Amino acid sequence: MKEFIKDLIIAVVIVLAVTMVIKPTIVKESSMERTLYENNYLFVNKLAYKFKDHPARGDIIVFKSNLDNTEDGSKKLLIKRVIGVEGDTITIKDGNVYRNGELINEPYVHTPGVTYEEDMTIDELQVPENRVFCMGDNREVSLDSRSEEVGTVAERDIVGKAFVRLFPFSEFGSLSTYSEKE
Repeated sequence: MKEFIKDLIIAVVIVLAVTMVIKPTIVKESSMERTLYENNYLFVNKLAYKFKDHPARGDIIVFKSNLDNTEDGSKKLLIKRVIGVEGDTITIKDGNVYRNGELINEPYVHTPGVTYEEDMTIDELQVPENRVFCMGDNREVSLDSRSEEVGTVAERDIVGKAFVRLFPFSEFGSLSTYSEKE
């Protein structure tokens, strides 16, 4: 009986430790398509930026937005790719995204050169300190930093970095590796 209680306590401690570090997440929309699809099951590392200064360009992050979640009235969590970090200058013209004056190579984008508004232009927006500029990979439908409703994302609002896809099993693996293959 002592061994059973000891094993049970160890199991509970492990479960608590894992849930403090990892947040399971299900993708509910299509804004990250070519990389992530609806009903993909992911793990998000909640400590990714607790010990690191800032997110990196290309990271796929989950963050709290100012948008209301229709299901329960809470703030909606969004999943997007970091395009620019503090100090970067972002320009969007003719559907192309430029960072610090250079066209970004984005093989992961669903439809290159397309945005959700035909005349979407951003002229030299400088990403403020402790904020990131994020966009979905499916630019046609993504509500992201291009919109006033979302804007640049405060690092304090970042829940974590998506790092592995668990489901569907045929696409199991690291998200950063998956994105680089595209």
